[in-house]
Amino acid sequence: MDDMDDTEHGTTTGTVARRLGVSPTTVRSWDRRYGIGPAVRADGRHRRWSPADVAMLEEMCRLTASGVPPAEAARAARQVRAAREAGPSEARPSAVREGRRATAVDAPAADGTEPVTSLPEPPAAPAAGRTAGGGLPLGAVRQESRGLARAAVRLDGPAMEELLRAALAEYGLVATWEEIMAPTLHAVGRKWESSGDRYVEVEHLLSWHISTALRRAAVTGPAPASPAPPVVLACVPSEQHTLPLEALTAGLAERGLPTRMFGAAVPAEALDAAVRRMGPRAVVLWSQARSTANHALARHVAGTAFGVPGARTAPLVLLAGPGWLGRAPAPGTARPTGLREALGVVSRLYGEPEEREERAGGAGT
Repeated sequence: MDDMDDTEHGTTTGTVARRLGVSPTTVRSWDRRYGIGPAVRADGRHRRWSPADVAMLEEMCRLTASGVPPAEAARAARQVRAAREAGPSEARPSAVREGRRATAVDAPAADGTEPVTSLPEPPAAPAAGRTAGGGLPLGAVRQESRGLARAAVRLDGPAMEELLRAALAEYGLVATWEEIMAPTLHAVGRKWESSGDRYVEVEHLLSWHISTALRRAAVTGPAPASPAPPVVLACVPSEQHTLPLEALTAGLAERGLPTRMFGAAVPAEALDAAVRRMGPRAVVLWSQARSTANHALARHVAGTAFGVPGARTAPLVLLAGPGWLGRAPAPGTARPTGLREALGVVSRLYGEPEEREERAGGAGT
């Protein structure tokens, strides 16, 4: 029989932790710091978790993954246990009664009312030297970014997937990338650099889930309205950072524009061959660092002409990423400052509106 149903003796901390996707150390620390422990302990010492205790921990995980501070989440989670033990007549505490704003991953309250889903204002910056989101240096960010960071540090894949899915559906691609995904990625990167190669597993898992969410968004975009030369997206040789290009690919797909995404570290010869074969309207070259920016390659692509004699054209080359800073763009190139501007530049090439209204109340403006 599943030991999660063993109501006589309860469930061990290790079993509960595996079910929730967190470490036993996390469960024990919640008990010590916030009083999120079992109501009854075997022999007065060993933790044994009842179904009501497990429901409390599930609520704790859900709230912290959505960005609620742990102490506040613990207060709400304890009420869930009390309601479970009191019976079905007790309602689950709503976000309003808990004195916080609901987030995109909140379930409807017990009375059937919908949670608040507008994008909340960024919280005040933490005091000097303090961090948020599982010890990551986030600063003043959206609540969903802190929730994503906490889930990443816990290596909680299901929580990251749900938070990213809900954010994309609620706020749209641009706002989710600029205000949730990118700040969390930058914080993990800074932590990695300052901690002697720790947090590598956190960065890898977070990157994988963000990439999955972006590719899913690109696949679900509308089909191009009519045949047109595509946009080629590629990282310059030796450049491995693809996530910003994946975000741009998803944004172009969301607008129904044709794309060809070639990914990381594309050799110069391969990029040249692809451009000559497809005759793209634009080529986006991503460089994360000045050491990888290849200005000669950018000039070469911008000067590559194709088409019938007398009507030959060349693609516009977008120099994307911080690696291109420090030098004026060459003729035939443009240097957008971010995702929103890059989408506007490419949209104008296809005669599309430069900006499209974001979903759910214009978030991300």
